[in-house]
Amino acid sequence: MIKKFDKKDEESGSGSNPFQHLEKSAVLQEARIFNETPINPRRCLHILTKIIYLLNQGEHFGTTEATEAFFAMTRLFQSNDQTLRRMCYLTIKEMANISEDVIIVTSSLTKDMTGKEDVYRGPAIRALCRITDTTMLQAIERYMKQAIVDKVPSVSSSALVSSLHMVKMSYDVVKRWVNEAQEAASSDNIMVQYHALGLLYHLRKNDRLAVTKMLNKFTKSGLKSPFAYCMLIRIASKLLDETEGGPLFDFIESCLRNKNEMVVYEAASAIVHMPNCTARELAPAVSVLQLFCSSPKAALRYAAVRTLNKVAMKHPSAVTACNLDLENLITDSNRSIATLAITTLLKTGSESSVDRLMKQISSFVSEISDEFKVVVVQAISALCQKYPRKHSVMMNFLSNMLRDDGGFEYKRAIVDCIISIIEENPESKETGLAHLCEFIEDCEHTVLATKILHLMGKEGPRTPQPSKYIRFIFNRVVLESEAVRAAAVSALAKFGAQNDDLLPSVLVLLQRCMMDSDDEVRDRATFYMNVLQQKQKALNAAYIFNGLSVSIPGLEKSLHQYTLEPSEKPFDMKTVPLATAPITEQKTVATSKLPEKLAPSRQDIYQEQLAAIPEFQGLGPLFKSSEPVQLTEAETEYVVRCIKHTFAGHMVFQFDCTNTLNDQLLQKVVVQMEPSEAYEVVHCVPAPSLPYSQPGSCYTLIRLPDDDPTAVSCTFSCTMKYLVRDCDPNTGEPDDDGYDDEYVLEDLEVTVADHIQKVLKPNFGAAWEEVGDEFEKEETFALASEITYRVGARFHNELTRNPGSSGGPFVPLWGETPTGFKSGTPHHLTLRTEEASRMRGETSSSNLKKSRRFSFQAP
Repeated sequence: MIKKFDKKDEESGSGSNPFQHLEKSAVLQEARIFNETPINPRRCLHILTKIIYLLNQGEHFGTTEATEAFFAMTRLFQSNDQTLRRMCYLTIKEMANISEDVIIVTSSLTKDMTGKEDVYRGPAIRALCRITDTTMLQAIERYMKQAIVDKVPSVSSSALVSSLHMVKMSYDVVKRWVNEAQEAASSDNIMVQYHALGLLYHLRKNDRLAVTKMLNKFTKSGLKSPFAYCMLIRIASKLLDETEGGPLFDFIESCLRNKNEMVVYEAASAIVHMPNCTARELAPAVSVLQLFCSSPKAALRYAAVRTLNKVAMKHPSAVTACNLDLENLITDSNRSIATLAITTLLKTGSESSVDRLMKQISSFVSEISDEFKVVVVQAISALCQKYPRKHSVMMNFLSNMLRDDGGFEYKRAIVDCIISIIEENPESKETGLAHLCEFIEDCEHTVLATKILHLMGKEGPRTPQPSKYIRFIFNRVVLESEAVRAAAVSALAKFGAQNDDLLPSVLVLLQRCMMDSDDEVRDRATFYMNVLQQKQKALNAAYIFNGLSVSIPGLEKSLHQYTLEPSEKPFDMKTVPLATAPITEQKTVATSKLPEKLAPSRQDIYQEQLAAIPEFQGLGPLFKSSEPVQLTEAETEYVVRCIKHTFAGHMVFQFDCTNTLNDQLLQKVVVQMEPSEAYEVVHCVPAPSLPYSQPGSCYTLIRLPDDDPTAVSCTFSCTMKYLVRDCDPNTGEPDDDGYDDEYVLEDLEVTVADHIQKVLKPNFGAAWEEVGDEFEKEETFALASEITYRVGARFHNELTRNPGSSGGPFVPLWGETPTGFKSGTPHHLTLRTEEASRMRGETSSSNLKKSRRFSFQAP
């Protein structure tokens, strides 16, 4: 009777792997039959297969047991069975690195390599080159040269590939085989030609001129191998990254007309991935990919639509011509192709086609894997940013996807997409929150539940009917795990802090939470209840909305340092560096895994570096580090850039210097700064030595003025001073004598911006009100650039002070435009700005709030 296995049985592995429960000791015991006479080829084959299986499964063989098995296996060379002999070659390659004295088979392999049996020669070459070291390579050099130009393609390819592997081990020896490799490159066999070209390129890849000559030779003479053509295209595109256009691009473009589809696609892919490719250069590649979209071969259709999808990210207009072909692929039997076609259309389609595309996606989205579903969600997220008015259609589609089954990455992509829609379209807030509330009723992922609860606590209190979200949040306290219950308590507190009508109900719910079984939940409920009962906006802002705004790695390090040095003085949070706002990047749907450990920020790294210098240990926490400022041109003999580090009462200027002269050694390098009278240079830390092309750093410490807190702007003249010792450019050996010299640098400016820190404030409105009205100030400024105003709209722009005003430039955070304009009539604009916290000494930038009035005239 024949037993039939269905697909599920095959996937589960039941009965499909005869080596599943192998034990190494049992296999090594069986290997003793290698010593029996006569040799049983069938049984020996089976045992060698088991050994190779164990090695490939990662089983560790000790040196002794591997060597014993290897020596026993060498007796199998007495057999003339072809299959057994080739299996011996494979085993030699696998055991070459773990057995001792493997070179004893060198004579046997050399005999097979030069013998008359072509079926042995190729595998014997590969095995021999695997066990050959640098000292033995010259002994087989003559045989290798003959093998490279052998008339049997399998032998020639084996020799070429083995030579390529040995380039890393002995480049100089293999380089002597260039003539043979060039002869092999003219072979009629496509694989020999491909392998020969690969060896020639790797021997010359560090010599740009040689690579260019090789390209010119083969592009003019032509090649028969499509694989070789693909390699030439890749080499040419790599060179094009360093140069512009010319014959190389013409060659790649000519490959679009090649007879082989593989070469055509490789050329189109190379053009598409060029970093600075114009629309004109893209056109022929897109046309070829468009033809592939209607190919009967699924692999070509998939390759074409996948590449067009990448083009649509940077050049959507270039793909618009392919929309009709892409729409035909939506009904493709291969769901991967259909998914990529849809996502490409979402990037290139017009606003009017969004509804139709969404209906087409709905028809098959349940049939594709989670991986492709994430791709669809990412495309929808990009489309939301492009056509914000279509948010309702996309929101409904995403909510339906949330109800379907799926893994964590898929659900997280949808949740992130809905959150991004809510943040960018205020009118979609209530709809999005309603969908998320429904989702967390059955959400099994703690990370997503806590993320949604945090969003509800942030956005929910500001909706017209905040009370309707209370039920969903408190249900989490009753039904969910400890982490979700704790997040729900924090969300409830935010509702009570912002809505006076809801405060009594929230206090009752928090009182119930104080009887929770988990410590964290009880502690949070007790803490928030005591804060809310005070009914003070400042307390709510500090402890409920914004909390700590310090660097977590910095806090951990400061607390650890405090425990190492016991003191009666309590721990001061002002000694911890601030958590600075990250650099804003283009929003994308996050699909990567969460980091295991929070990495230190750029400011934390600078704090640690400066604290290691004895002269800077008493400066306190680092307030801010600026971006590097170039003080020299890039082509000058010395390249210097400065990073400004701001502390409570001091500034440290870090000068990163590079010596580009190979005949000089600089020593005792310092930068002398000449400030205004208000500033005082305290100390200079020199760079001991600056050898050629090795960067080094020197520092200058300056005390900030105490008597005039408004004098935060200053220009420093900088001069680099050093001791020069001439040296030999070849050896780098310096002369005994040296002489003092100096180099004038560009002036360095310190502005208000160097004393302003952008601090993470989850709820800026609460922090704004926390400051109070005592820091308001009214001044008149002139607009420095043309600005378009919209009635009632908040805007961001950079304004400069009137030349007649004192002080430096500043950046307003937001403002309200006046409600009416009359041509030729002066108007006033009031902007509220958040500036430096006392300019220094404090660790928060929200302690100083100013309102400024700007005069301007409508055109």
